[in-house]
Amino acid sequence: MPATPNLRLRLLLETAGWSAAQLARAIGQVAAEHGSTLACDRSSVSRWLAGARPRPPAPEFLLEALSRRLDRPVTAGQAGLTRAPERMPPVSWEAAPLRALTLLTGAELDPARRTLLTSALFSPLTLAVPELLPVGPPGPQRRAPGRDRTGAADAARMDAMAEVFATTADRLGGGPVRAPLAAYLAHDVTARLHAPSSDAVRAPLLSRAAQLTLLLGRICADGGDDAVAQHYQLVAARLSADAGDHATLAIALRTMATHAHDLGHHGPVVLRLAERACEHARHAPPVVQAYTHAHLAVLQARHDRRAALAALDRAERLRGDDNGAGAEAGTSGPFAAYSLGALHYQRAQTLSALGDRSGAVRALTASLRARAPGERHARVLTHARLAEAQWGMGHLDEALPHWDAFLDAYPSLDSVRATRRLGAMRRRLRPHLRYPAAARLLGRADGLG
Repeated sequence: MPATPNLRLRLLLETAGWSAAQLARAIGQVAAEHGSTLACDRSSVSRWLAGARPRPPAPEFLLEALSRRLDRPVTAGQAGLTRAPERMPPVSWEAAPLRALTLLTGAELDPARRTLLTSALFSPLTLAVPELLPVGPPGPQRRAPGRDRTGAADAARMDAMAEVFATTADRLGGGPVRAPLAAYLAHDVTARLHAPSSDAVRAPLLSRAAQLTLLLGRICADGGDDAVAQHYQLVAARLSADAGDHATLAIALRTMATHAHDLGHHGPVVLRLAERACEHARHAPPVVQAYTHAHLAVLQARHDRRAALAALDRAERLRGDDNGAGAEAGTSGPFAAYSLGALHYQRAQTLSALGDRSGAVRALTASLRARAPGERHARVLTHARLAEAQWGMGHLDEALPHWDAFLDAYPSLDSVRATRRLGAMRRRLRPHLRYPAAARLLGRADGLG
């Protein structure tokens, strides 16, 4: 029996103003962004239009490509792909954040539902952030005398737990932390937020929940689950806005912009996200302002050299020279500090984007020197980046010791980011197999799997 033509998909294609070949190219682009070499051409799309069912993972890439073109989420049902795998609910700013957090963490802990999380795709559509909180000085805090002490104790416990999770992730990578942190959010934090309380008690708990959610998002991104990380970032932004917390909202928006940039999205919408983070940080402690301006500089380097250098200078002045910056009143949790090593790393990214390779190498060297012992994960990745920068300048002998240091620590890290740097190292060393020192290092890398 012949297949029934997919009229829904044809209508979407006409609405998008695309030919079959153009849709195939868009699908290929989305697949490439997610590390897939999906074979898709005009004839593939023609078969789908005639009623053939695309095989996974093609449906996910197809829906994402159409969603981007039409600037709205497109579901499997709307595209006539009724046999496509079930998807996570689309990322939405309108979703109630506490309900979304409950659904996400519940799926994290359920093996049958976790596949929905890992099959989702990062969507640039969500980077256009609505106004969540008016950009202005925070209003007076209302007090609830009978519950202040209990609320403060709850917030302190959440701060302590966040420190444990963040410290472990900084030392070992996010893998060992992801499930315990999801369980803590699912079973403890959401229960506290569902309990009746006054606004004065609830607001700091929402802020702490936002910070813990951001931390879980960072861990997911480190593990390569970019769409899941995006969901958590959105929930964190909404929670911090509901708390009236400009500082945590600024950090959430900056985190979203950083994540998008790391995935190769550098357009105006990402730059605007970083600018929004700086706007909210105006009413936050200097450490948060420095944190947001440093990444604004990285993004502006692709658009406006003078603005990038001005943002970098402002970040450095706000951060100051004190290695312990970040303990100011009004900050707490895993994002309370912004290390000098991290600032130098952002300086290196900015200078690299501006074409100043030698300046970037100096900044990465300074970052490595400034990294505290607890920043082990960041230190290892900085070694890798410094090796890549030296190699890019033709300084192979200077790069090799940093790759050696990276390999020394690699087996103890559970991090997709580290795995990607291992792959980058192999690609760069392959052409140098006749050089004994490079061949030895490549042999070490190949022995790590």
